[in-house]
Amino acid sequence: MTVLAESVLHTLQPIAIRLGGGFAIRWYGISYALGFIAAWLIMRWMSRMRRTPITVEQVGDLLTWLIGGVLIGGRVGHVLFYEQHLLWTVSGEFPWWGLLFIHKGGMSSHGGILGVFLACWWWSRRHAIPVGHVLDMAGFSACPGLGLGRLANWVNAELWGKPLPESMQANPPWWSVKYPEQLLQSDFSGTNALSAIAQSIPVTSDAVVRGMQIAPIPVRGGVDHGYAADIVYAACYGGDASVQSKVAPLLTAYWPSNFIQATSDGVVLFALLAIVWLKPRKPGVITGCFFMFYGSLRLGTEQLREIDVGVFHLGPLTLPMLLSLLMVAGGLCIVWCSARRNVPHMGGLLPSHVPSGAV
Repeated sequence: MTVLAESVLHTLQPIAIRLGGGFAIRWYGISYALGFIAAWLIMRWMSRMRRTPITVEQVGDLLTWLIGGVLIGGRVGHVLFYEQHLLWTVSGEFPWWGLLFIHKGGMSSHGGILGVFLACWWWSRRHAIPVGHVLDMAGFSACPGLGLGRLANWVNAELWGKPLPESMQANPPWWSVKYPEQLLQSDFSGTNALSAIAQSIPVTSDAVVRGMQIAPIPVRGGVDHGYAADIVYAACYGGDASVQSKVAPLLTAYWPSNFIQATSDGVVLFALLAIVWLKPRKPGVITGCFFMFYGSLRLGTEQLREIDVGVFHLGPLTLPMLLSLLMVAGGLCIVWCSARRNVPHMGGLLPSHVPSGAV
């Protein structure tokens, strides 16, 4: 990441550690691992503090099921919602089936949540613990992972925000984001200036060689981006400050949607749920609040995120917005039904007396 006077230029690489043989540890995978560790620590703390009937020994088993639910649900959800063609895509390279190409990105948060829901239902049946409480624990502890996942989207330079208003493009604020990948788009307007910049860069320069290793030229439908665009793109990611300063004025400034959603999905959502769960609640209430809060936050932040090409939309509502609306409606129903049940209160972050008839 390069911080310019006018905005932030994305120059991060998705790979954290190269292992050789085509294998590598990616920041995306690290973010998932950190999210699961955070969930494990939260659930273990609640177990040790006797806020839950889930024992310390059972936390690890539950987390294993949750990991499976997140990974399977997230991937299947992404393919079903956004890239159905991967269901019948077969490649000659490992792992062969398009559905399994997780190393190329593509996870749906809505699909992951559905996968967690099913995993909690199955696990609760095996251990005779109310499914509503298991879902409460999972939803509450998932917030750090949701935030970290959005930061991983930023590292991968995916899920861009919408362009800032035209009136702000001439002098964009420092928090706006610019992506060198825009140079590779067929409708990029600064082709002449790009050619002049490319002529000043030796093809064998360390920055170009390093950039090609850090961020190989992405393929967009077999389009030939051209020599100038490829060289300048590589030099940007290779750390050539001179090229970066020349290219930045040619690029569009976007809303930092990744950071906005990392804050809303990770920090704000966690804080709201913590406030609701300061005292014990009937099983399912926290789950319903999770759906309501998460869906509402996504509806708001999606207004600043670029619409994915080819994604289904109904008028001004994109598929993520429609799914979020369903989550809000479902959350309201879950809270209403859970609050009416004659069952004991469970959970709670602070020891407190639960008044008769409390939700």
